[in-house]
Amino acid sequence: MGNLSGENADAAGRPTMKDVAARAGVGLSTVSRVVSGKGGVSRPKRTAVERAVAELGYSRNDFAHTLRTGSARTIGVVVTRISDPFFAQLVSTVEQCAQERDLLVLVTSTGDDPAEGERVLRRMLSRRLDGLIVVAHEEADVSFLAAEKAAGTDIVFVDRPPHGLHADLVVVDNEKGAADAVAHLVQAGHRSIGCLAHTSGRFTSEHRQAGFRRGVRDAGLPARAELIVAVDDDVDVCVEALREMFSLDDPPTALFTTNSRTTKAVLKALRLLDAHPALVGFDDFELAELMTPPVTTIAQDPWAIGEAAAGLLFDRIAGLSGPERRIVLGTRLVERGSGEEPPV
Repeated sequence: MGNLSGENADAAGRPTMKDVAARAGVGLSTVSRVVSGKGGVSRPKRTAVERAVAELGYSRNDFAHTLRTGSARTIGVVVTRISDPFFAQLVSTVEQCAQERDLLVLVTSTGDDPAEGERVLRRMLSRRLDGLIVVAHEEADVSFLAAEKAAGTDIVFVDRPPHGLHADLVVVDNEKGAADAVAHLVQAGHRSIGCLAHTSGRFTSEHRQAGFRRGVRDAGLPARAELIVAVDDDVDVCVEALREMFSLDDPPTALFTTNSRTTKAVLKALRLLDAHPALVGFDDFELAELMTPPVTTIAQDPWAIGEAAAGLLFDRIAGLSGPERRIVLGTRLVERGSGEEPPV
């Protein structure tokens, strides 16, 4: 690092914008425009500033930038489980979209505790963010965010609508995706189809169960309450539920599962029972194509969801006003084999 004058270096001895300007032989406004990525600077001056920045090891003081402009150039992303591959891909997409705009992304997860979810959101907001993308716990009352929203913090919700707040929202068509799964099984010849539904995430579970019932009704099949069971991702519970289903007078020859964690638990339970019904699961997952047989799924597109959420947020940050917007994205059937076995 070059020598710095005592009056130019900051209290910690770091190079300042004045040092860069002196080294490059330009004015402070020119340095500001270059380090902020703005235009209107000639190529020779830009080159001189970039060389001075590299030689001095200068980095912009974002805290000072926040105080001057009111913008932290930082957004937050809050999900329930960052370990879930679906949410991990969604976060990765938002990060890429933010990087293209030179924005920093802070990411955290809340787990399944609504009280912890509120604490995490409050801690996030203390960072003076420009905006938030949130997957909120369904039992959490997020009405406290209304004051932040009114104060200028833009917020977009993903996967499920928030309780206690009106805001921009991105969801998928859960009902149609589930109905498509049933239609696929019916087309393969199945007339008795069971549904094993997750319990955490009431909005998606209920809408996918509703889509399952719609698919059964559209196929002209009888609605049988004993063929819809809530199990989530507990293998032992899945084993007991499947034993009861398979002991019915008209047992299911095919199954529909409502999310990837439940699908994996059901697959383990079926192996323990040495049972081989047809299966279609909502949510694609890693290794689905490597199972025996490969698992047919109803796939959401976390990339498209992340892009849509980021687009809504960046529009608001750029100054877009008006009523709340809702984007509903479609799903697609990924045929692999597990949903095609004919009934025996």
